[in-house]
Amino acid sequence: MSARREPVSRRERPAKRALSRRWIVDTAVAVMRAEGLEKVTMRRLAKELDTGPASLYVYVAGTAELHAAVLDALLGEVDLTADGAGDGWREQLRAVVTSYTLVLFAYPQLARSALVARPGGENYLRLVERLLDLLSRSGAGREQVAWGVDKLLQDATATAAEQSAREGDPAAEDEWGAAVRALSEASEATYPAIVAHMPALVGGTAEDRFRWGFDVLVNGISGTPVPVAED
Repeated sequence: MSARREPVSRRERPAKRALSRRWIVDTAVAVMRAEGLEKVTMRRLAKELDTGPASLYVYVAGTAELHAAVLDALLGEVDLTADGAGDGWREQLRAVVTSYTLVLFAYPQLARSALVARPGGENYLRLVERLLDLLSRSGAGREQVAWGVDKLLQDATATAAEQSAREGDPAAEDEWGAAVRALSEASEATYPAIVAHMPALVGGTAEDRFRWGFDVLVNGISGTPVPVAED
């Protein structure tokens, strides 16, 4: 006769860690770093956290909000101090925008998601606060500064998304080469403007174009009044 098996009391089993929004977002960031943003789903996180997907919805409304929270978490890597950028507000502003862009460069899928994601956490608020403070030193009006910061973030996000898409596509270099050839071989009789602006149309480094684009935006923001609503 076999010995009777001693029952295991549930009280002796280690208790699960209590769920929290912070733990969920931290886990999502870890998954994204390791496997990419497409793997950051409610079902995958539930598996990682040893719980059911329904439990996560108490803390996060859905995948879109989850991705926005991941973006906000990574915005904590943006250098808001602009150390080494000099004392001028323009160079400090350029440094912060550059740091933001580079953070998105590091996570290609997140850069594309950031085009539509709307983070609302502390890191996003700190970024916007810093940008508003620096741009306001240009002397531009309150509305110009407010709209201008939105435009700066849109441009930087689009730049990062475009660049990350190219770097992640093996055919991107060949496609760019084909575009350059098409522009270079354009007929002056048919496309006189293209011929007149070559090779500048495809020239310049990415860094030079980024710096020039930043100056174009800032100069335009400070020099262009916001439209006055008609009564």
